Amino acid sequence: MAARVTLGAVPPATLAFLRLALGALVLVPLTWRGARVTPAAADRRRIAWMGVLGFAAAFALAYWGLARSTATNAALLIVVEPVAVIALSPLVLGERLGRREGAGAAAALAGAVLVVADGVPALTGTAAAHWRGDLLLVLSGLAYASYSLLGRSVLDRHAAALVTARSVLWGLAGLAPLAAAEWLRGERPAWTAAAVAGTLYLGVVITALGYLAWNWALRRVAAPRAAIFLCVQPVAGALLGAGLLGEPLGPLTLAGGALIVAGLGVAFGGRAH
Repeated sequence: MAARVTLGAVPPATLAFLRLALGALVLVPLTWRGARVTPAAADRRRIAWMGVLGFAAAFALAYWGLARSTATNAALLIVVEPVAVIALSPLVLGERLGRREGAGAAAALAGAVLVVADGVPALTGTAAAHWRGDLLLVLSGLAYASYSLLGRSVLDRHAAALVTARSVLWGLAGLAPLAAAEWLRGERPAWTAAAVAGTLYLGVVITALGYLAWNWALRRVAAPRAAIFLCVQPVAGALLGAGLLGEPLGPLTLAGGALIVAGLGVAFGGRAH
């Protein structure tokens, strides 16, 4: 929701870059004492990919998608991230899916397809197509999932603050060319009070503190189980988008949202004990 409001005044790649820059300002000083710690080469590569894919690519795709879609759809399509964590864990982490998780993931993915379909004029008869934005949001969810999948094993060997700070710096490096391209095209921020507040909130609270807390938890909990806590976002975000921004809830979006909720209940209900 904060991103949707802020994007009205700040270009997407610039907002993503500023978000990580603010996060770095908070996180890097926290790791100052551990600056001499040098992870092994394999871990350094993983941390770099966490930053490039899980921050730079994920943030850029998310904001490009959000600028072309709705906050409601963005909220519902957050489900792609936990479902991807569940689906890819057997390949990346060696954690196998049970029948319950597989059935729930299939239902949630079907719901995501319906949400995307609600933006296709040929299917719904609506004038405003946002399926391209929805597809970017789906790709963003996959990129977000890569952050946790890549970081899970690294966090077994290194402190959450160190991994978070270094991955943020790699994300900054990945976003710098995209933000510079926007600047050269003349796309500049309009610093209203809401834009400043939104950027600070996204950078300090969501990026620095949020990802630090996420990595702290991921170090102690299996990735699929941690994904449970991402599942409260879709419905809450969709309702906020409709209530605060007046965004319509189309029939396919409602049906997709119901499938997502049902799928998550099936996939994770047996684990939340």
